[in-house]
Amino acid sequence: MSEINPNEVYTTNEARDILKVSNSTIKRLLKKGVLRANKVGGQYRVLGKELLRLVSPKIERRAVGAYQRLKKKVKNKIKNW
Repeated sequence: MSEINPNEVYTTNEARDILKVSNSTIKRLLKKGVLRANKVGGQYRVLGKELLRLVSPKIERRAVGAYQRLKKKVKNKIKNW
């Protein structure tokens, strides 16, 4: 795998290859705003720093923490039924 350059601009296909995800996953990430990109000439372009932000361990920890908080709320809600 090549190193992600934070100042380089990547196409969605290049970003997909770097992240090793499917085309539908890239579309979902863009639509939900998880992966920020700019539209240029009808096609999305992703900055390298956005790819690095997405795969950083800090983001992963925040996502896991959010999931755990949501899971706890759901369990407490169900327990009261």
